[in-house]
Amino acid sequence: MFTPSFETYLVVCPLVFLAGFVDSVAGGGGLISIPAYLFAGLPIHMAYGTNKLSSCSGTAVAVYQYGKNGYIHWRTAAFACGGALCGSFLGAKLAMFLSETYLHYCLLVILPVVAVFLIFNRNFGKKPRPRSFSSGTAAMLSVAIGLVIGCYDGFFGPGTGTFLVIAFTALLGQELTEATGNTKLVNLCSNLSALCAYLLGGKVLWMVGIPAAACNIAGNWLGSHLAVRKGAAFIRPLVLLSVGMLFVSLAGDLM
Repeated sequence: MFTPSFETYLVVCPLVFLAGFVDSVAGGGGLISIPAYLFAGLPIHMAYGTNKLSSCSGTAVAVYQYGKNGYIHWRTAAFACGGALCGSFLGAKLAMFLSETYLHYCLLVILPVVAVFLIFNRNFGKKPRPRSFSSGTAAMLSVAIGLVIGCYDGFFGPGTGTFLVIAFTALLGQELTEATGNTKLVNLCSNLSALCAYLLGGKVLWMVGIPAAACNIAGNWLGSHLAVRKGAAFIRPLVLLSVGMLFVSLAGDLM
């Protein structure tokens, strides 16, 4: 049984705060928090389970912040949540039969394209660009976004929030702040589902998870507060940062 030391908290708490800050704005916080738990010595499944506890706590605060300021389109987010729950289940099943290596190579091609697109489209997500969809088509597209990216989340996971932000903005024409608010609600649903599984399996280390959750809440509160105040100009660079972190992480795994 892993016993946390003072050094455990010294490593985990600041990094989980940073992960919450980044995740509340652009997604990709797991790219910071998971390595933090592992570096602190937690066994891998315990690290994933404890991370779900802290990330669920922080994401709930971010959802509240975006929601109370009117930056969640509840109908869109609800359909996407439904799609994500189904997609995550399918992705987890798919992971049992296919190697993640193929997905790594695909993402190493896709991520630079996404980064170049964001760099050369400086107005991307600064203003809403309403699409001429019927309400039914918009609902189906929201389900598709949740289903496809939820499947990715269940199969692999890192960067899910970033991909959701980009999809809501590019496909549904939402402004970046609203897209981020919707993403947080979808993330919360999928994370809660995963947390239940880890709790049932006894893979949550409460002695680390509770203080880490407090740090993640603080990071999410600060990040979402700044995102609501400063809007797309603040969110866009962090989306680029998240894409870059995911690329570096994937390239490192394949080396």
